[in-house]
Amino acid sequence: MFKKLLVANRGTIAIRIIRACRELGISTVAIYSTADKEALHVRMADESVCIGPPAAEDSYLNIPSILSAGLTYGADAVHPGYGFLSENGDFAEACQRSGLQFVGPRARHIRLMGDKPRARRIMKRAGVPVLPGSEGKGVTEVRDALADGERLGFPVLIKAAAGGGGKGMRIAHDAKELERLFPIARGESEAAFSSRTMYLEKYLERARHVEFQILADSHRSVVHLGERDCSIQRRHQKVIEESPCPVLTARMREKMGKAAVRAAEVVGYSNVGTVEFLLGPDNEFYFIEMNTRIQVEHGVTEMVTSTDLVKESIRMAMGEALGFKQRNVEFRGASIEFRVYAEDPVRNIPSPGLVSNHHPPGGLGVRVETALYDGYRVPVHYDPLVAKLIVHAETRELALARARAALREYVIDGIKTNIPLHLKILHDPDFIRGDFSTSFLTRYQPETHANAERTAADSRAT
Repeated sequence: MFKKLLVANRGTIAIRIIRACRELGISTVAIYSTADKEALHVRMADESVCIGPPAAEDSYLNIPSILSAGLTYGADAVHPGYGFLSENGDFAEACQRSGLQFVGPRARHIRLMGDKPRARRIMKRAGVPVLPGSEGKGVTEVRDALADGERLGFPVLIKAAAGGGGKGMRIAHDAKELERLFPIARGESEAAFSSRTMYLEKYLERARHVEFQILADSHRSVVHLGERDCSIQRRHQKVIEESPCPVLTARMREKMGKAAVRAAEVVGYSNVGTVEFLLGPDNEFYFIEMNTRIQVEHGVTEMVTSTDLVKESIRMAMGEALGFKQRNVEFRGASIEFRVYAEDPVRNIPSPGLVSNHHPPGGLGVRVETALYDGYRVPVHYDPLVAKLIVHAETRELALARARAALREYVIDGIKTNIPLHLKILHDPDFIRGDFSTSFLTRYQPETHANAERTAADSRAT
């Protein structure tokens, strides 16, 4: 049993981990940068330590400082949350070498699944469907990307081999566009992941992004906790997630779930993870990648399965076996998560600043995870995600109604947020019907509105 755990993160996930530790009787140590001195996770933890200046590379990505904090404060374990160092194999290995238990998979599994081309090869050999893509170890030069594009047939998706979170990702519809976009995506990959290696994948149009939550203990027991539909995305980053997927049949759920479990079993995976698929309009599905960490949207699965994924991750890191089998997993109702970003959705830029009034919604089936409070200043240095609104109800229709009421009730003054965008989506007939794909949000892009307004003005003038 861990006695003390260091939370190697900030914001909503740090608070989520602290709350889970409280229920388990584990004391916590929070780390923070000088920009986060007044952050809520610092106030909530039993102890806290400043590890550097605002820039993430000098604080939340500073492995020596984090390890030093853990050892100095007598921690038994480190939970990385999501983002930052959560999928960094070097960090996981450094924790283990320092005598700190890393709450997550083994370093070799992080590295293995983080190498996207290699992961694809392993899944293909294991019989898990994959989309046609770059062979070998990926590509670094435009000429090789063009050769892959011609072989696969356009459109193609350019992806960072070591990437995630939508960074280093572009869609190319022809060779000319590929030649222009490949260096841009490669540059993003270098900046975010220190890697020039890219790979191309056949772009599947009108597809849905459906992921399966995996739990795997160190005793070779693996189960899935159903799916989350993450198709509502902007710039390849998720905005809304829900469970169950509106179009998935029981037969498809079983088939995809078995493939997800197989993906974890074939590499000997342990702890929490997510196997991500693309689901085509013909109901064929394909492996995209495996995320070796807790997901931002884990709360959706928690609501429909009544399973605390953060506590399970900690228990499994302590060597405990799963207390249930696949046949014991029950799904109840529908849950939807809305990511609330501190951003100007019209100008498409972050909106940091002082929160002058924070009034989260409440009521039956409404859950808000946030680090906001009155007088808190949202810093400019980090991801603009400031809250997650999660609703749960007996049916998807009731969950949508509950979400509309909750979002109208949610007040965050002093900064701009994307709450108005969420309300627009909730009134969209296609979204209400569950008829959408990963390209759904292109209709709400600022340039789309501007073009529509110009067209309307021109028609009025004539």
